[in-house]
Amino acid sequence: MTIKLIAIGKTDNKNLITLIDDYKKRLSHYIKFEFEIIPDLKKVKHLSETQQKEKEGELILAQTQPSDVFILLDENGKQLDSIAFSNYLQKHMNSGIKTLIFVIGGPYGFSDALYTRANGKLGLSKMTFSHQMVRLFFIEQLYRGFTILKNEPYHHR
Repeated sequence: MTIKLIAIGKTDNKNLITLIDDYKKRLSHYIKFEFEIIPDLKKVKHLSETQQKEKEGELILAQTQPSDVFILLDENGKQLDSIAFSNYLQKHMNSGIKTLIFVIGGPYGFSDALYTRANGKLGLSKMTFSHQMVRLFFIEQLYRGFTILKNEPYHHR
C-alpha cells in the first residue's frame, strides 16, 4: 500500500521542511509514502472563498484515482488517539487497498466535491493549527502509528 499526503501550498519555514523530511525518511522504512504539494492558486483576489475551494478541489481530485481511499483531515473529523490511529492504518493495510490518501485543505477548507468524494474525515485536534504545522504533525503521527504497529519504543504507553 502507498500512503499519500496531499496539501495546498508550499512550506516556507526551513525548520519545518527539515523536520518533515526527517519523518518522511523514517516512514520509508515502513511503507511507501508520497507527499504531494499543490501550488497555491494564483490571482485569488477576484475569487470568492467558495470559488477558491472549488478550484483547489479540482486540483486535488486530479491527483486521485477512483480506487483510492480518500480521507480529509478536517476539523470536524473523527479524532483518534495514536494507538487507535495505528489500528486505523492497520485496518486499511489489511483491506488490500492500493493507495490511502490524506488531504490537508487550503485556507478555507474543502469544496463540496471533496466532501462528496471523501471516504472519511479525521480531525487532528479541536485546536486550530497552521496548514504548515499540520503537515509535520500528521507525518509524525503516521510514523508514530507504524512504530506502534511494530511494537517499537518510539511511542511510550
